Amino acid sequence: MLYSENELKKRLKAGCGLYYFYASDEALVRSAAQKAIHVLSEEDPESTTLDGPTPSVEEIVLAAGTISFFGGKRLVLMPLIKPSAYSDKDLQELCDTLADTENAVFVMTSVMEEKYGKLRPGKREQKLITACEKLGYCVQINKPSRTALQEMARQWAKETGASFAPGVEAQLLDRCGEDQFLLRNEIEKLAALADYGTITAERVSRLGTVTLDADTFDMVKLVTSGRTDQALKKLKTLLELQNDPIMITGALIGNYLDLYRAFLARKSHRAMADVAKDFGYTGKWNYRLGNAEQTAARFNRGQMEKSLRILQQLDLDLKGSKLDSDLLMQKALCELSLVRRGQ
Repeated sequence: MLYSENELKKRLKAGCGLYYFYASDEALVRSAAQKAIHVLSEEDPESTTLDGPTPSVEEIVLAAGTISFFGGKRLVLMPLIKPSAYSDKDLQELCDTLADTENAVFVMTSVMEEKYGKLRPGKREQKLITACEKLGYCVQINKPSRTALQEMARQWAKETGASFAPGVEAQLLDRCGEDQFLLRNEIEKLAALADYGTITAERVSRLGTVTLDADTFDMVKLVTSGRTDQALKKLKTLLELQNDPIMITGALIGNYLDLYRAFLARKSHRAMADVAKDFGYTGKWNYRLGNAEQTAARFNRGQMEKSLRILQQLDLDLKGSKLDSDLLMQKALCELSLVRRGQ
Protein backbone atom coordinates (compact mmCIF):
# COMPACT_ATOMS: atom_id res chain seq x y z
CA MET A 1 0.00 0.00 0.00
CA LEU A 2 1.20 3.53 -0.80
CA TYR A 3 1.16 6.35 1.73
CA SER A 4 -1.87 8.62 1.87
CA GLU A 5 -2.20 11.40 4.40
CA ASN A 6 -6.00 11.14 4.29
CA GLU A 7 -5.81 7.41 5.01
CA LEU A 8 -3.38 8.05 7.86
CA LYS A 9 -5.86 10.46 9.43
CA LYS A 10 -8.63 7.87 9.13
CA ARG A 11 -6.49 5.18 10.80
CA LEU A 12 -5.50 7.53 13.61
CA LYS A 13 -9.12 8.44 14.20
CA ALA A 14 -10.13 4.75 14.18
CA GLY A 15 -7.56 3.85 16.85
CA CYS A 16 -5.20 1.73 14.72
CA GLY A 17 -2.64 -0.12 16.86
CA LEU A 18 0.34 -0.22 14.49
CA TYR A 19 1.91 2.16 11.97
CA TYR A 20 4.82 1.04 9.78
CA PHE A 21 6.36 3.44 7.27
CA TYR A 22 9.10 2.34 4.85
CA ALA A 23 10.90 4.16 2.04
CA SER A 24 14.33 4.60 0.45
CA ASP A 25 14.80 8.01 2.11
CA GLU A 26 15.02 8.49 5.88
CA ALA A 27 13.48 11.95 5.63
CA LEU A 28 10.30 10.50 4.14
CA VAL A 29 9.67 7.95 6.88
CA ARG A 30 10.65 10.33 9.65
CA SER A 31 8.21 12.98 8.43
CA ALA A 32 5.30 10.51 8.18
CA ALA A 33 6.07 8.96 11.57
CA GLN A 34 6.21 12.38 13.23
CA LYS A 35 2.71 13.18 11.95
CA ALA A 36 1.38 9.98 13.50
CA ILE A 37 3.30 10.47 16.75
CA HIS A 38 2.03 14.06 17.09
CA VAL A 39 -1.60 12.87 17.08
CA LEU A 40 -0.99 9.76 19.19
CA SER A 41 0.90 11.75 21.84
CA GLU A 42 -2.09 14.00 22.36
CA GLU A 43 -4.11 11.01 23.57
CA ASP A 44 -1.36 9.58 25.77
CA PRO A 45 1.95 11.46 25.99
CA GLU A 46 3.94 8.56 27.46
CA SER A 47 6.18 6.76 24.99
CA THR A 48 9.19 4.45 24.85
CA THR A 49 11.72 4.60 22.04
CA LEU A 50 13.59 1.44 21.06
CA ASP A 51 16.42 2.49 18.80
CA GLY A 52 17.19 0.25 15.81
CA PRO A 53 18.29 -1.53 13.89
CA THR A 54 17.24 -4.69 15.81
CA PRO A 55 15.34 -4.14 19.07
CA SER A 56 15.06 -7.47 20.84
CA VAL A 57 11.74 -9.16 21.49
CA GLU A 58 12.42 -8.84 25.22
CA GLU A 59 12.82 -5.05 24.89
CA ILE A 60 9.61 -4.80 22.89
CA VAL A 61 7.62 -6.90 25.36
CA LEU A 62 8.94 -4.88 28.29
CA ALA A 63 8.14 -1.54 26.60
CA ALA A 64 4.70 -2.64 25.44
CA GLY A 65 3.83 -4.15 28.81
CA THR A 66 4.64 -1.05 30.83
CA ILE A 67 1.42 0.49 32.13
CA SER A 68 0.90 4.09 31.08
CA PHE A 69 0.50 6.61 33.91
CA PHE A 70 -2.28 8.26 31.88
CA GLY A 71 -4.27 5.04 31.52
CA GLY A 72 -4.13 4.73 27.73
CA LYS A 73 -2.14 2.46 25.46
CA ARG A 74 1.60 2.98 25.68
CA LEU A 75 3.24 4.40 22.56
CA VAL A 76 6.24 2.31 21.44
CA LEU A 77 8.48 3.94 18.86
CA MET A 78 10.83 1.78 16.77
CA PRO A 79 12.69 4.07 14.36
CA LEU A 80 14.83 2.70 11.54
CA ILE A 81 14.50 -0.98 12.30
CA LYS A 82 16.26 -3.27 9.83
CA PRO A 83 14.38 -6.52 9.20
CA SER A 84 17.26 -7.98 7.17
CA ALA A 85 19.49 -7.82 10.27
CA TYR A 86 17.22 -10.22 12.21
CA SER A 87 17.58 -13.98 12.02
CA ASP A 88 14.55 -15.83 10.62
CA LYS A 89 13.68 -17.03 14.13
CA ASP A 90 13.95 -13.58 15.74
CA LEU A 91 11.98 -11.95 12.93
CA GLN A 92 9.17 -14.46 13.40
CA GLU A 93 9.15 -13.73 17.13
CA LEU A 94 9.00 -10.01 16.37
CA CYS A 95 5.97 -10.51 14.11
CA ASP A 96 4.28 -12.70 16.73
CA THR A 97 4.92 -10.13 19.46
CA LEU A 98 3.44 -7.31 17.39
CA ALA A 99 0.35 -9.44 16.76
CA ASP A 100 -0.11 -10.48 20.40
CA THR A 101 0.35 -7.09 22.11
CA GLU A 102 -2.90 -5.36 23.01
CA ASN A 103 -1.97 -2.53 25.35
CA ALA A 104 0.48 -0.63 23.12
CA VAL A 105 0.52 1.32 19.86
CA PHE A 106 3.58 0.80 17.65
CA VAL A 107 5.10 3.35 15.27
CA MET A 108 7.87 1.77 13.19
CA THR A 109 10.04 2.97 10.30
CA SER A 110 12.55 1.37 7.94
CA VAL A 111 14.80 2.56 5.13
CA MET A 112 15.06 0.03 2.30
CA GLU A 113 17.19 -0.29 -0.81
CA GLU A 114 16.08 1.24 -4.08
CA LYS A 115 17.11 -0.10 -7.50
CA TYR A 116 16.36 1.61 -10.80
CA GLY A 117 14.00 4.01 -9.10
CA LYS A 118 11.91 1.34 -7.37
CA LEU A 119 11.92 0.01 -3.83
CA ARG A 120 13.08 -3.60 -3.63
CA PRO A 121 12.25 -5.13 -0.21
CA GLY A 122 14.25 -8.26 0.57
CA LYS A 123 12.77 -11.53 1.81
CA ARG A 124 12.80 -10.60 5.51
CA GLU A 125 11.67 -7.06 4.83
CA GLN A 126 8.73 -8.41 2.86
CA LYS A 127 7.89 -10.79 5.72
CA LEU A 128 7.61 -7.91 8.18
CA ILE A 129 5.63 -5.82 5.68
CA THR A 130 3.13 -8.66 5.16
CA ALA A 131 2.73 -9.14 8.92
CA CYS A 132 2.23 -5.42 9.56
CA GLU A 133 -0.27 -5.06 6.71
CA LYS A 134 -2.52 -7.50 8.61
CA LEU A 135 -2.09 -5.63 11.90
CA GLY A 136 -2.38 -1.95 11.03
CA TYR A 137 -1.36 0.82 8.68
CA CYS A 138 1.71 -0.39 6.76
CA VAL A 139 2.73 1.79 3.80
CA GLN A 140 5.47 2.52 1.33
CA ILE A 141 6.34 6.19 0.88
CA ASN A 142 7.60 7.19 -2.55
CA LYS A 143 9.91 10.09 -3.22
CA PRO A 144 8.09 13.30 -4.13
CA SER A 145 8.39 14.59 -7.67
CA ARG A 146 10.56 17.59 -8.43
CA THR A 147 7.42 19.74 -8.67
CA ALA A 148 6.30 18.51 -5.24
CA LEU A 149 9.75 19.22 -3.79
CA GLN A 150 9.63 22.77 -5.09
CA GLU A 151 6.24 23.24 -3.44
CA MET A 152 7.64 21.79 -0.20
CA ALA A 153 10.58 24.19 -0.43
CA ARG A 154 8.23 27.15 -0.83
CA GLN A 155 6.20 25.95 2.16
CA TRP A 156 9.30 25.48 4.34
CA ALA A 157 10.47 28.97 3.45
CA LYS A 158 7.02 30.35 4.32
CA GLU A 159 7.16 28.63 7.73
CA THR A 160 10.31 30.62 8.54
CA GLY A 161 8.73 33.87 7.37
CA ALA A 162 10.78 34.02 4.16
CA SER A 163 9.93 33.47 0.50
CA PHE A 164 11.73 32.61 -2.74
CA ALA A 165 12.13 34.96 -5.65
CA PRO A 166 10.42 33.41 -8.74
CA GLY A 167 12.16 30.22 -9.86
CA VAL A 168 14.83 30.28 -7.15
CA GLU A 169 13.52 27.17 -5.37
CA ALA A 170 14.28 25.21 -8.58
CA GLN A 171 17.81 26.65 -8.60
CA LEU A 172 18.27 25.54 -4.99
CA LEU A 173 17.25 21.96 -5.87
CA ASP A 174 19.71 21.95 -8.77
CA ARG A 175 22.53 22.97 -6.46
CA CYS A 176 21.96 20.94 -3.31
CA GLY A 177 20.03 17.93 -4.62
CA GLU A 178 16.81 16.33 -3.39
CA ASP A 179 17.77 15.16 0.10
CA GLN A 180 14.97 16.68 2.17
CA PHE A 181 17.03 17.08 5.35
CA LEU A 182 19.72 19.01 3.46
CA LEU A 183 17.12 20.99 1.53
CA ARG A 184 15.26 22.08 4.64
CA ASN A 185 18.48 22.97 6.46
CA GLU A 186 19.60 25.03 3.46
CA ILE A 187 16.29 26.89 3.39
CA GLU A 188 16.51 27.70 7.10
CA LYS A 189 20.08 28.94 6.63
CA LEU A 190 19.27 31.03 3.55
CA ALA A 191 16.12 32.43 5.19
CA ALA A 192 18.16 33.64 8.17
CA LEU A 193 20.81 35.16 5.89
CA ALA A 194 18.03 36.93 3.97
CA ASP A 195 16.73 38.33 7.27
CA TYR A 196 13.55 36.28 6.67
CA GLY A 197 12.73 38.24 3.56
CA THR A 198 13.19 37.17 -0.07
CA ILE A 199 15.70 34.44 -0.92
CA THR A 200 17.25 35.57 -4.20
CA ALA A 201 19.09 33.71 -6.96
CA GLU A 202 22.25 35.64 -6.16
CA ARG A 203 22.12 34.57 -2.50
CA VAL A 204 21.60 30.90 -3.41
CA SER A 205 24.44 31.05 -5.94
CA ARG A 206 26.81 32.70 -3.48
CA LEU A 207 25.93 30.97 -0.22
CA GLY A 208 24.01 27.77 -0.99
CA THR A 209 25.63 24.38 -0.43
CA VAL A 210 26.48 22.54 -3.65
CA THR A 211 26.52 18.75 -3.96
CA LEU A 212 29.58 17.00 -5.34
CA ASP A 213 27.44 15.81 -8.24
CA ALA A 214 26.53 19.39 -9.18
CA ASP A 215 30.12 20.58 -8.74
CA THR A 216 31.54 17.89 -10.99
CA PHE A 217 28.92 18.56 -13.66
CA ASP A 218 30.00 22.21 -13.63
CA MET A 219 33.53 20.89 -14.20
CA VAL A 220 32.33 18.74 -17.12
CA LYS A 221 30.65 21.76 -18.73
CA LEU A 222 33.88 23.74 -18.40
CA VAL A 223 35.88 20.93 -20.02
CA THR A 224 33.44 20.43 -22.87
CA SER A 225 33.29 24.16 -23.59
CA GLY A 226 37.10 24.38 -23.83
CA ARG A 227 37.65 26.20 -20.51
CA THR A 228 40.15 23.70 -19.18
CA ASP A 229 41.95 26.21 -16.94
CA GLN A 230 38.73 26.95 -15.08
CA ALA A 231 37.94 23.23 -14.81
CA LEU A 232 41.35 22.65 -13.23
CA LYS A 233 40.70 25.49 -10.76
CA LYS A 234 37.37 23.86 -9.87
CA LEU A 235 39.16 20.55 -9.32
CA LYS A 236 41.74 22.25 -7.08
CA THR A 237 38.95 23.76 -4.97
CA LEU A 238 37.23 20.39 -4.57
CA LEU A 239 40.48 18.76 -3.47
CA GLU A 240 41.26 21.62 -1.05
CA LEU A 241 37.83 21.02 0.51
CA GLN A 242 39.02 17.46 1.33
CA ASN A 243 36.79 15.71 -1.21
CA ASP A 244 38.12 12.22 -1.86
CA PRO A 245 39.66 11.91 -5.38
CA ILE A 246 37.93 8.55 -5.92
CA MET A 247 34.57 10.10 -4.95
CA ILE A 248 35.17 13.02 -7.34
CA THR A 249 36.03 10.54 -10.09
CA GLY A 250 32.92 8.50 -9.34
CA ALA A 251 30.78 11.64 -9.67
CA LEU A 252 32.54 12.53 -12.94
CA ILE A 253 31.85 9.05 -14.30
CA GLY A 254 28.20 9.43 -13.34
CA ASN A 255 28.08 12.78 -15.16
CA TYR A 256 29.61 11.31 -18.31
CA LEU A 257 27.21 8.36 -18.18
CA ASP A 258 24.39 10.92 -18.11
CA LEU A 259 25.93 12.50 -21.21
CA TYR A 260 26.24 9.15 -22.96
CA ARG A 261 22.64 8.18 -22.23
CA ALA A 262 21.42 11.58 -23.40
CA PHE A 263 23.61 11.28 -26.51
CA LEU A 264 22.23 7.84 -27.41
CA ALA A 265 18.65 9.01 -26.76
CA ARG A 266 19.20 11.98 -29.05
CA LYS A 267 20.57 9.76 -31.83
CA SER A 268 17.70 7.26 -31.55
CA HIS A 269 15.06 10.02 -31.13
CA ARG A 270 13.96 8.73 -27.73
CA ALA A 271 12.27 11.04 -25.25
CA MET A 272 14.30 12.00 -22.18
CA ALA A 273 11.34 10.98 -20.00
CA ASP A 274 11.69 7.40 -21.30
CA VAL A 275 15.43 7.40 -20.58
CA ALA A 276 14.74 8.71 -17.08
CA LYS A 277 12.29 5.89 -16.46
CA ASP A 278 14.66 3.22 -17.83
CA PHE A 279 17.54 4.30 -15.59
CA GLY A 280 15.61 5.34 -12.47
CA TYR A 281 16.34 9.07 -12.47
CA THR A 282 12.95 9.69 -10.73
CA GLY A 283 12.12 13.34 -10.07
CA LYS A 284 15.50 14.81 -10.88
CA TRP A 285 15.71 13.64 -14.50
CA ASN A 286 14.85 17.04 -15.96
CA TYR A 287 17.84 18.52 -14.12
CA ARG A 288 20.47 15.88 -14.75
CA LEU A 289 19.36 14.63 -18.16
CA GLY A 290 18.15 18.05 -19.26
CA ASN A 291 21.61 19.53 -18.68
CA ALA A 292 23.28 16.43 -20.09
CA GLU A 293 21.21 16.60 -23.29
CA GLN A 294 22.50 20.08 -24.07
CA THR A 295 26.13 19.20 -23.37
CA ALA A 296 26.00 15.86 -25.20
CA ALA A 297 25.12 17.68 -28.44
CA ARG A 298 28.80 18.71 -28.66
CA PHE A 299 30.05 15.10 -28.90
CA ASN A 300 30.20 12.32 -31.44
CA ARG A 301 30.03 8.69 -30.36
CA GLY A 302 33.78 8.09 -30.57
CA GLN A 303 34.47 11.07 -28.32
CA MET A 304 31.92 9.91 -25.77
CA GLU A 305 33.37 6.40 -25.58
CA LYS A 306 36.96 7.64 -25.41
CA SER A 307 36.02 9.99 -22.55
CA LEU A 308 34.52 7.11 -20.58
CA ARG A 309 37.67 5.03 -21.13
CA ILE A 310 39.81 7.89 -19.79
CA LEU A 311 37.68 8.08 -16.65
CA GLN A 312 37.73 4.30 -16.23
CA GLN A 313 41.53 4.35 -16.40
CA LEU A 314 41.64 7.25 -13.91
CA ASP A 315 39.54 5.23 -11.46
CA LEU A 316 41.89 2.24 -11.82
CA ASP A 317 44.98 4.44 -11.43
CA LEU A 318 43.66 6.14 -8.31
CA LYS A 319 42.98 2.76 -6.71
CA GLY A 320 46.25 1.11 -7.73
CA SER A 321 48.91 3.65 -8.68
CA LYS A 322 51.49 5.22 -6.39
CA LEU A 323 51.42 8.45 -8.40
CA ASP A 324 50.02 11.62 -6.85
CA SER A 325 46.22 11.59 -7.12
CA ASP A 326 46.04 15.34 -7.83
CA LEU A 327 48.34 14.95 -10.83
CA LEU A 328 46.41 11.92 -12.10
CA MET A 329 43.16 13.87 -12.00
CA GLN A 330 44.66 16.96 -13.67
CA LYS A 331 46.06 14.73 -16.42
CA ALA A 332 42.67 13.09 -16.96
CA LEU A 333 40.89 16.47 -17.21
CA CYS A 334 43.41 17.64 -19.82
CA GLU A 335 42.90 14.40 -21.78
CA LEU A 336 39.11 14.86 -21.64
CA SER A 337 39.56 18.40 -22.95
CA LEU A 338 41.70 17.15 -25.86
CA VAL A 339 39.07 14.53 -26.72
CA ARG A 340 36.45 17.25 -26.91
CA ARG A 341 38.69 19.23 -29.32
CA GLY A 342 39.14 16.13 -31.47
CA GLN A 343 42.85 15.74 -30.70
